[in-house]
Amino acid sequence: MTTGELLAATVPMAATLNLEFLETTPERAVVRLPDQPAYHNHIQGPHAGAMFTLAESASGAIVLEAFGSQLQRAVPLAVKAEIVYKKVAKGVVTATATLGRPVDEVVAELDAGGRPEFPVTVLIQREDEAVTGEMTVIWTLRPHG
Repeated sequence: MTTGELLAATVPMAATLNLEFLETTPERAVVRLPDQPAYHNHIQGPHAGAMFTLAESASGAIVLEAFGSQLQRAVPLAVKAEIVYKKVAKGVVTATATLGRPVDEVVAELDAGGRPEFPVTVLIQREDEAVTGEMTVIWTLRPHG
């Protein structure tokens, strides 16, 4: 099962919005929100909540790729998210997430008994590549037990 399929199966909102997981690696996740009138706002672009879910889902995809090997001992959780809407979004929008700390550094903190936190930054872009939003999600790996 791919990361995109896993997220769609376990996170109903990702499936509801018909998110398309184009690329999911430990270095980068790219997720697309198709243009769907059911999720438009009052100016016929994607609703702010849909764009938030798109970006948060991209951040979750990179976290699963980067730290999937740690799931037997820790659960990834979003701790905090901040989004800035920069330009009007219309049509298809794509979110590109990047990890803000080296994987080895985060795992070393978990190995030392800590509960590491790390940022994931996400750019939201229209098809013309204009940046319509930016999000930062702070994630943690919470040890089981």
